Amino acid sequence: MITYEYPFNERIRTYLRLENLFRRLLDLVARDEALDHHYALASLFEVMDVGARADLKADVLRDLDRQKQVLNGYRGNPSIAQAVLDEVLQQIEHCHNQLASLTGKAGHHLTENDWLMSIRSRIGIPGGTCAFDLPAYYAWQHETGEQRRADLQGWIATLTPLADAISLLLSLLRDSGVAQKVMASGGQYQQPLPQGRTFQLLRLSIDPALGLIPEISGNRLIVSIRLMQLQDDDRLHAGNQDAVFDLTLCS
Repeated sequence: MITYEYPFNERIRTYLRLENLFRRLLDLVARDEALDHHYALASLFEVMDVGARADLKADVLRDLDRQKQVLNGYRGNPSIAQAVLDEVLQQIEHCHNQLASLTGKAGHHLTENDWLMSIRSRIGIPGGTCAFDLPAYYAWQHETGEQRRADLQGWIATLTPLADAISLLLSLLRDSGVAQKVMASGGQYQQPLPQGRTFQLLRLSIDPALGLIPEISGNRLIVSIRLMQLQDDDRLHAGNQDAVFDLTLCS
């Protein structure tokens, strides 16, 4: 099954983008090739760009506090495993403390590294990181994979508290929903959203063998899904067949 996610607000949209960037960054850092580490740096700079939003840290801390209050309400509930609840609350507390202890925006300390910033200023220019443009960077690429990895891990460490907090928040959000199997008649599906509840994330899981790609739109009142197919002309066309998929609304 392929799972597609659709955020209902800009805050969750930012969280999903950062989660994707952190995942890519860690995957690239774990490799040994200089080219992989070049794109790891590019991903690091993307994290800094997305994380530069002034209120991001405050939003994450506020969401951690909200989750803590919600989960504390389950204390004493006989249907809840208290040991698991305590473990999750400890994770929330740890993430909150680690993130709160950081000063400034995400990656703020990295902006003081002139060598990194010289690369950042040119990495978006086509061919801008050639040896004649950045000889010091070219020399770094000839270090051992182990040395480059150690450098990258040191730079990433300043962003780890944010990555851990966002990963925990998205995990809790995804776990808040219950999947339901639905049918898209003629490739179209619409569902009114219950009033009085605020959903933050939609998750759609579909069998890749169907060859269908969902186009999702929604607001606080309704969700609309159109299933598309990539045809031989390399364009997406509406799929007209009935199809079943799993839909999860997370709040």
